[in-house]
Amino acid sequence: MSHGKKAAAQVTLLLAGAAMLCFGVWRGEAAMVLSKAIKLCLECVGIG
Repeated sequence: MSHGKKAAAQVTLLLAGAAMLCFGVWRGEAAMVLSKAIKLCLECVGIG
């Protein structure tokens, strides 16, 4: 694979990943993941 094609593929994948990340945050997924992580940590410690 030539250097130009490889760079274009990397940029395309980076933009696709950033778009998916923004879409997940827009849908409220970040808050859901954070709340589940907090509950899991509290259960492991034995508080929750």
